[in-house]
Amino acid sequence: MFLRFEELIREWLNRYGLSGNFVMFFLKLIEIGAVILLAVIAYHIVKIIVVYIIHSVAKKTKTKWDDYLVKNHFFGRLSYFIPGYIFYLLLPMIFQDNPVTLKVTMLLVKIYGLVVLVWVINSFLKAAEDIYQTYEMSKIRSIRGYIQIVKIIVYTIAGILFIALLVNRSPLALLAGLGAASAVLLLIFRDSILGFVSGIQLAANDMLRTGDWITMAKYGADGTVIDVTLTTVKVKNFDNTITTIPTYSLVSDAFQNWRGMEESGVRRIKRAINVDMTTIRFCSPDMLKRFSRNPYLQEFIETNRSAMDRHHTLLEGDPVDHVQEFTLTNLNLFIVYMKEYLMHNEDISLDHTLMVRHLHPTDTGLPVEIYAFSKIQEWKTYEEIQAGIINHLLAAIYYFDLKVFQSPAGTDIRERKAGG
Repeated sequence: MFLRFEELIREWLNRYGLSGNFVMFFLKLIEIGAVILLAVIAYHIVKIIVVYIIHSVAKKTKTKWDDYLVKNHFFGRLSYFIPGYIFYLLLPMIFQDNPVTLKVTMLLVKIYGLVVLVWVINSFLKAAEDIYQTYEMSKIRSIRGYIQIVKIIVYTIAGILFIALLVNRSPLALLAGLGAASAVLLLIFRDSILGFVSGIQLAANDMLRTGDWITMAKYGADGTVIDVTLTTVKVKNFDNTITTIPTYSLVSDAFQNWRGMEESGVRRIKRAINVDMTTIRFCSPDMLKRFSRNPYLQEFIETNRSAMDRHHTLLEGDPVDHVQEFTLTNLNLFIVYMKEYLMHNEDISLDHTLMVRHLHPTDTGLPVEIYAFSKIQEWKTYEEIQAGIINHLLAAIYYFDLKVFQSPAGTDIRERKAGG
């Protein structure tokens, strides 16, 4: 076809007395233009007709994977192979009498095909990642790091093939030569290699998932994991800042993952009130009578009184008057009250550890600690529950003739001096 077309053009140009070289040049331009026009037309035909049909079918199917392939332009990018294939078939016919030009143009066509192939693979990998995100497993294990590893491998192979095309050598020969440069490659891809190995450890041991709340003081991270990549982990802190942590640091350093708390359905409350030890005393009969009117303390006081009375009858000799009043202190009763108050609080879980305990006495008083679990994990509500409990107990402590230890303020010192 091209030979017949060339003869017709040559005859037409000879009528006007044009030289042979000009004729050849003009013919080549026309032939190249015709090939380009054919490639463009073929590309648009495939893109408009075939791709349109595929997109229409994908919208009607119940499966989601084809929708994600369409979303990431997988089929559209496949159509870019059509112009390259046409050039690959027709250019040898045009430049069959010019080996140098044919070699250069075929090299460009092969490079074009390689670029399109990498482009298509990237679309497929992105679609695969999007499809994976639709499964519940994606909340447990992220594959973004593995996708990035595959992309690095694809880019590496494409780079080797590109160099092989330029130097007209076998790719295997180039791979053999890379052995000498392995140390340099390890240095260049150090973070990627460390990140890849760390990502496998994180996934295998289920140490980290997207959506986990983690705390890592070394990097100032305290928030939710929003992205896990090959080399970095992004954490959105509660102040809406973003902290980026190297993936390998999560394996080599310590970090706190709050997932266990979130999965348990409860959240721990661990707060202490420092009691002034000088206000702790045995309960007098009047105090016991007053406290026994409290519904949280009635049963405890009666049980304790009965037990001490039974014990007292077994003693020989004259009994000590009001021995029962020396068996209880106002702090004992306050602790009982604190525990009963927590047990009657509907926001506190009774299925988990609940206790009120003494800690080691300090120079700032005797810490009395609440150890319980809130049924509500949501941060704002949890803080409100915790604050409500502490506010109530700080107010109730004076009912038991106790005081909270508090360092004197400047106004206290001035008032003492003013009072002489």
